[in-house]
Amino acid sequence: MKKDSPIEISVEEFDRRFEAGEDITPYLDFSKARHINLEPKVINVSFPMWMVNALDREAAKMGITRQSLIKVVVHEHLQEKREDIASFFC
Repeated sequence: MKKDSPIEISVEEFDRRFEAGEDITPYLDFSKARHINLEPKVINVSFPMWMVNALDREAAKMGITRQSLIKVVVHEHLQEKREDIASFFC
């Protein structure tokens, strides 16, 4: 067994230890762990040429790629919307 391999136990024993609040990390294989909803999903978006040129100019000023700029802009917009919604309920 590799040094970093998880210790194997039955599902029932794993559940029992988890429910008892015990440390279950020795029984987990973190090499296969993933963040839900953070896996990339490829999408295609069409922009008019003037937008592509503007994106390229702005990306060049920032020293990042067009794709990175689009991700930053969309992320900031979504964060603003999330904050607007949160402030509405507070």
